[in-house]
Amino acid sequence: MKNILIINGFPYEESFSWDIHAVYRKGALAADHQVSEVFLKDLHFDLNLAYGYRQFPEPEPDILLAQDEIRKADHLVFIYPVWWGTYPALMKGFIDRVFLPGFAFKFQPGREQEKYLAGKTARLLVNMDSSLWNHKYNMGSPGEMALKTATLEFCGIYPVRISYFPEVRRATSIMKQRWIDKVEKLGMKGL
Repeated sequence: MKNILIINGFPYEESFSWDIHAVYRKGALAADHQVSEVFLKDLHFDLNLAYGYRQFPEPEPDILLAQDEIRKADHLVFIYPVWWGTYPALMKGFIDRVFLPGFAFKFQPGREQEKYLAGKTARLLVNMDSSLWNHKYNMGSPGEMALKTATLEFCGIYPVRISYFPEVRRATSIMKQRWIDKVEKLGMKGL
């Protein structure tokens, strides 16, 4: 049994991302995993690090709550759409404000940083309207590579696996059902 945290980065509920969220949660609960959820659209925090890493703003209660949920989780699931090749601005702001030095890592001058989130795993559930070929091979999956490598793995979260749901607007009901079935199985396995 795992403690799973689902982080939903879609800004409104009428979307395939929310369908994926619901079915992942259903599968995880059916397999007796503990499930916590963070809905970015409901959080209240300043997206901007006005002074970069020189001076951090006082963390809002929602930032502290998200950090606490991440600390407790064994497995993180990020659900978001691809907009302009990457995740929405709300997700970027969340990452900037939550995955900070002192919480997620510690710089070690002249050495590799300490990775405070080591031992956790993650899954990215990514939907898009573009083709998978274009997103992965033409554009290089910029959002997923940034989140996977430059953020999560940098902080010690490994492995980070990615599931793509391309061309959602054009997908048939049969294709969407296959995706739903796949996501429910991922939830049951805690992957």
